[in-house]
Amino acid sequence: MIEDTPLTPGDRVRVLLDSDYWRTTGWFEGTLLRIDPYSAHRGFHWVELDVEVEPAAGGRTRTVSILNPNHILRA
Repeated sequence: MIEDTPLTPGDRVRVLLDSDYWRTTGWFEGTLLRIDPYSAHRGFHWVELDVEVEPAAGGRTRTVSILNPNHILRA
């Protein structure tokens, strides 16, 4: 994600779920819940999606964490 204004909890975002970890793939919209630090330059972005998705391990969820900053954009 390359932007001047950092994301903050409550922001509407779009996230990319890829086939490495998800059975449901593509871009999905949701609301940023929180950002947990991972390193000096990255954080886990926790997002509540508008729809349920299916992880590769099975089950269904609406809450996902995104580490790759290229997989999260402001909606």
